[in-house]
Amino acid sequence: MSSADLGRALSIITGASRGFGRAIARHMSRVVKPGSVLVLVARSGDELRALQTELSECEEGRAGLVVECVLADLSRMEGVESVVRASKKAFSEEINHIILVNNAASLGDVSRYTKSFTDMAEVDSYLSLNVSSSLCLTASVLQAFPQRPGVRRTVINITSLCALQPFRSWVLYCTGKAAREMMFRVLAEEEPDLRVLNYSPASTMTVGNMESAELFDAGKKGRGLRATKELKAGEVIFAEHGFSAVVFDSKKVFYIRQKHMFCGSFLATQVCHSCFRHQANLHRCAQCKFAHYCDRTCQTACWDEHKQECGAIKKIGNAPSESVRLAARVLWRIHKDTGIVSDTQLVSVDQLEDHVADLPEEDLKQLDIDVHNFLEYWSYGSKKHSTNYISHIFGIIKCNGFTLSDQRGLQAVGVGLFPNLCLVNHDCWPNCTVILNHGKIELRAMGKIQEGEELTVSYVDFLNLSSNRQKKLKEHFHFECTCEHCSQHIKDNLMMAPAESEGNKPSADKVKEVTALSKEFLEKIEKTRIEKDYHKVVKLCRECLEKQENVLADTHLYKLRVLSVGSEVLSYLQFFSEAAEYARRMVEGYMKLYHPNNAQLGMAIMRAGVTHWHAGQIEVGHGMICRAYGILMVTHGPNHPITRDLESMRIQTEMELKMFKQNEHVYHTMRDAALKTQPMTSSSSAH
Repeated sequence: MSSADLGRALSIITGASRGFGRAIARHMSRVVKPGSVLVLVARSGDELRALQTELSECEEGRAGLVVECVLADLSRMEGVESVVRASKKAFSEEINHIILVNNAASLGDVSRYTKSFTDMAEVDSYLSLNVSSSLCLTASVLQAFPQRPGVRRTVINITSLCALQPFRSWVLYCTGKAAREMMFRVLAEEEPDLRVLNYSPASTMTVGNMESAELFDAGKKGRGLRATKELKAGEVIFAEHGFSAVVFDSKKVFYIRQKHMFCGSFLATQVCHSCFRHQANLHRCAQCKFAHYCDRTCQTACWDEHKQECGAIKKIGNAPSESVRLAARVLWRIHKDTGIVSDTQLVSVDQLEDHVADLPEEDLKQLDIDVHNFLEYWSYGSKKHSTNYISHIFGIIKCNGFTLSDQRGLQAVGVGLFPNLCLVNHDCWPNCTVILNHGKIELRAMGKIQEGEELTVSYVDFLNLSSNRQKKLKEHFHFECTCEHCSQHIKDNLMMAPAESEGNKPSADKVKEVTALSKEFLEKIEKTRIEKDYHKVVKLCRECLEKQENVLADTHLYKLRVLSVGSEVLSYLQFFSEAAEYARRMVEGYMKLYHPNNAQLGMAIMRAGVTHWHAGQIEVGHGMICRAYGILMVTHGPNHPITRDLESMRIQTEMELKMFKQNEHVYHTMRDAALKTQPMTSSSSAH
């Protein structure tokens, strides 16, 4: 929109101190002509004055933009009158466009159903702010600035999908939005000279929507989400940007909805603190010298999140742990935008479960340390919080934090809070999967989901015995898993199965002996891998597999773990033929255990396919890459960087396979020549 479109305007913007209203004010300042006036209305004085200073000092402010602030409670007539007075005072004969943006609104209590609202005063109070005030302010502004030659008048109502579609437990918000939308439609009929716009920012302010899911009472599990329509495999149910997120200090063991085990390396200097891309030559924040960014674009995009953090880091001289940094970012965001930042967010961040009362003594000691470090770090003027509330925020992070991966989805690099995702309950054999794609999480259907069916994801890797999964879920998420696979111990027998050949089985004592021996080997293998003695890792894997031969089945967990480590390390050392054999056996075991559209299965098949390709086994390699592509199209979608990489590999291997089938000798000759001129890179890192 150009300045010629709006002219020299008097723009009255309610709810201007935060969120979408603040964004409107910033944009309006850039598209009105010099000499225009912005009348910014809000209840928060500090944030409003900060915005006034920002706009006054910008290029447009220096060019003649006038910015006025009005602190007003629009639920009271005195507040409406103060806005009209300030607007009339700011008006001049040069103004040729009056614009009123009715943005101010509150969410109300979205945790209660309609039948609980028996207090008329509570309902009247909500409607007074969200409906009555908008009507009275609009009428007062139209009376103060009646129709006159040469002056246009525009009234904008900020609405949402909730004006048209009902959402359970959102009765106040939906009622208010519907009433306001009809109010302005009536106004448009009554005042043909007046330009009236009902504008829903949902498509621009949120990622995706919640049309396919709804909040419901999931019984003993508490709240949950269920499908509002039939969903097909690969369909994105909803997408969501993080409420707040931070980069990890370093690679480490971290339990957050999924299990990741890493060690070593300082990630804070290797990952962009805005887009979470993992790359070299990042630009460091000149002030705190902690945050790193891809470029000025990422730094600018992250400044609203980082500016409070930047000052706090400078104050104490160093950056605290990621849990402390994330807790601070969450509270800064709550102060700035409240706990709900979009119409499609189903629950306020501070209403999420914390399970602090369920923490064991050791975790409570760590919580006390975190709270102490937080209080040293926290700086938000005079705004203080009780230790109980701070503990509540830490508990929410511990129970609801979600790992953020880098741009390839191969390494966990950070942690964030995604409020809607937090409402999706666990099942060891879920019907949904979660993937990070271009800075937002996507909840995707793994198969056909019926209307009304609960949406579930798995918080832990399925490749554990049901008793071990239940133990991990109890320790880290504080609930007893009673899903079908845990209750009936489904596939436990395969995970601990003995080898069987022509009806012959090893003795129970032999299986017990080799199982115990395998556990010892795995501990040695992991210790040796951490020490980066990769040739010794290979030696240990070979010895362990030899002991397991004809004793443990290829679906046995301990054998699969040895095959997994062995294939990775052998590939890293470029022993591709042996690595391919290990990978093939591993994938065959995984396919008997994992859900057919499991993301981890897809990634494992992809790595196995690449290993076979590197080993010159083009037919098997291409077949595996095609199979992995089919799975990742469901779990990641066509636009994810991994899927795009896989598509390129699929095309390349298809071309090579055609060449191989035309003349096998020529294919291998050309491949050997290419390997001599260009060193082969490994398909995965052993680190």
